[in-house]
Amino acid sequence: MPVRRTQNWLPDIFNDFFDNNWMVKTNATAPAINVIENEHDYRIEVAAPGMTKEDFNVQIDESNNLVISMEKKNENKEENKNGRYLRREFSYSKFQQTIILPDDVDKEKISAEVKDGVLNVTLPKLSVQEVRTQKNIEIK
Repeated sequence: MPVRRTQNWLPDIFNDFFDNNWMVKTNATAPAINVIENEHDYRIEVAAPGMTKEDFNVQIDESNNLVISMEKKNENKEENKNGRYLRREFSYSKFQQTIILPDDVDKEKISAEVKDGVLNVTLPKLSVQEVRTQKNIEIK
């Protein structure tokens, strides 16, 4: 029986440990998200091939965070004419991501669209003057 002799035994131990099937992978099917900033706005891109605008929900929650969620249910049937299933597949995808909004986002002007398999959310920035506005609080 051949013996494996390498100098890299430590990484193999970690690989064996982390590659086991009993370890649950969280967000294994989560879509890729890009966040881009320029001087006028922030843009969020969510990879969503096969999704339509009806599959998404984009909202601001009670804590003023942006919540992006998507849910897609598919049922593909292939049957013969006698009604016996030869193949039947169900597919269900659900995803939710909460993003803390920066203070300089104009929450009233946020927009979103789905194009070419990507959800694009635009978060316009407030002007510098609007961000720096101070509010005096009356002391009672």
